[in-house]
Amino acid sequence: MKMRRLGKNGPEVGALGLGCMGMSEFYGQGDEAESIATIHRALDLGVTLIDTADMYGVGRNEELVGRAIRDRRDRVFLATKFGNVRGADGSFHGVSGRPDYVRSACEASLKRLGLEVIDLYYQHRVDPTVPIEETVGAMAELVRQGKVRYLGLSEAAAQTIRRAHATHPITALQSEYSLWSRDPEAEILPTVRELGIGFVPYSPLGRGFLTGQFKREEDIPEGDYRRNNPRFQGENFQRNLDLVGQIEAMAEEKGCTAAQLALAWVLAQGEDIVPIPGTKRRKYLEQNLAALNVTLAPDDLARIDRVLPPGAAAGTRYAAPQMQALNR
Repeated sequence: MKMRRLGKNGPEVGALGLGCMGMSEFYGQGDEAESIATIHRALDLGVTLIDTADMYGVGRNEELVGRAIRDRRDRVFLATKFGNVRGADGSFHGVSGRPDYVRSACEASLKRLGLEVIDLYYQHRVDPTVPIEETVGAMAELVRQGKVRYLGLSEAAAQTIRRAHATHPITALQSEYSLWSRDPEAEILPTVRELGIGFVPYSPLGRGFLTGQFKREEDIPEGDYRRNNPRFQGENFQRNLDLVGQIEAMAEEKGCTAAQLALAWVLAQGEDIVPIPGTKRRKYLEQNLAALNVTLAPDDLARIDRVLPPGAAAGTRYAAPQMQALNR
């Protein structure tokens, strides 16, 4: 496994991490045994960064990850998140960055994970009603107490990142980044690079669309939240499918899959980038990791830029209510 450093002063982790969200919610039915086997296989193949959040499966994902890593804790750099508040029934209750909530959320995550310390603790979404200095101040207190090692933010605006970093060093920013979500290139990536903050792209495969597995809207399983995602609907679906077709053609020329080409492109954007493609199956995990062996020459990258320039994807990243929580 190739290693990369998270930020200027952060830890070294495997160049590809593993996102665990889909093991417990959002992407159809899960299989706990296969999910745990996937985490174990990832660790055996040199993956170190395992990513979860308290909202995934309303805590169930943290419990699953905790069980999976309990007897191999020394091989894991564990990241989890707080901030998206949900009820026991799964209902969404908004975002909270209140210091008292930060403390209680951390305690709850540690208990579900069965851990004494969280390696990387992210604010999942920024709470516009609480100054970022207060939220990060409470997170910094967790570091001083030995409950958290490093701090992160997710989907934060450049100015928010600067204010947070001035309060306590931020090690990583996690935001969506892929061939069809290139928004961070304009302002976010230059900001985190200036500050020495690592960048962790989630959904580097466009929620699976860039793998080429979806040819019709009907291919999306019943109950899968992607059925409500603007990029997977109507005319947007077909326009995005046409773009993926061009990526598939390029991948065939390179002797790899469309997913491997898409991941290789994200990896090629900088040594400070550690993508966390999510999967709940060993087969796809192994295919994703093979992207580390795909080399893209400058001509390849230029060609990909022509096919999928910033803004090429049809439709917004999320439905309107979720879009409001981004870049705050």
